[in-house]
This record gives sequence, C-alpha cells and structure tokens, in this order.
Amino acid sequence: MQHDTHQGQHSHHADRADHTGHAGHAGHAGHAGHRPGKAGWAMAARATLHCLTGCAIGEILGMVIGTALGWGNMATMVLAIVLAFLFGYTLTLRSILKAGVDFRTALRVALAADTLSIAVMELIDNGVIALWPGAMDATLSDALFWGALVLSLAAAFVVTTPVNKWMIGRGKGHAVVHQYHH
Repeated sequence: MQHDTHQGQHSHHADRADHTGHAGHAGHAGHAGHRPGKAGWAMAARATLHCLTGCAIGEILGMVIGTALGWGNMATMVLAIVLAFLFGYTLTLRSILKAGVDFRTALRVALAADTLSIAVMELIDNGVIALWPGAMDATLSDALFWGALVLSLAAAFVVTTPVNKWMIGRGKGHAVVHQYHH
C-alpha cells in the first residue's frame, strides 16, 4: 500500500502540518495519485469500496429488518437507504476521529466526502433491485433476494468508482478524507 510505505519515511513525531494537508505530500511520488487532477483508479476503487462497505452493511441490515418485520417494500427500502447513509458516514467518521479531529469537523468532512458517493451508490443499488423482476418481493430465504442484492451492490461499485475518481481528481470526496489519514 503506497500510503504505508510513505508513512514509514516520516518520523513518528514529525510536525503535524506535514500530515494534515496535501501541500506537505504533493511532491512525494507515493502521493502523486492523490493530488487534484491526478486521481488514480486504484484510489477511486479503494474509496468506493470503503463507501460500499458502509452502504452494504446498512442496506442489508435495513432489508433484513424490514423483511423480517413484514414491512412493505417502500418502508423497507427507506429504512435500508437511511441505514446505508448512516453506516457509510459512520465508517468515514470513525477513521477521521481516529486522526484526532474534533467531532464537528469530522462530521462535516464525512458528509462532504461521502454524500454524493453514497447517493449514487444507493440510486444504482436500489434501482437494480426495484427493476429486477421479483426482487422486491423476495424473502430472506430466497436466492433471488441475495443474488439481486449482490449484483446490485456490484453494479453500484462499477458506476460509483468513476464518480469517486472524478471527485478525488478535483480535491473533493475521499481526497478530503485522505488528508486526515497518517
């Protein structure tokens, strides 16, 4: 992982200013893919996978809860979307808070970094499930339920990765989160 290799080059007690923004990293080859305009597919894929993890946890939990409670399709889908956003933001928030950032700043960064990514992911994910014949009415014990869910999450990953690449290339999205990882 490029970031870990780069981190090992710095003293553990290095000036915090060297780690809080991209200015301190811009000249390092290990971070060339993180500068605005230079977003790489690997970084975009990692950002999307991070986002997908939170979304998938929330999505699956929402679908399982709604289905188990016998809720209708719309109520279950709303719960799944709300939980997808909640878990997506929570994973990013957790990583930013670990860097010692105050909660209010961390929350603003998480909202700015993940909102578009999660929204695109949820639009694609739920769109696939809604359009897949029978998927909305499948139960937890149906292979169709799990198959449609897996394929919808895969489609969401494929569509959202270019969105994240575009955002990172403009210094937005997970490019903002990256400055807090050190």
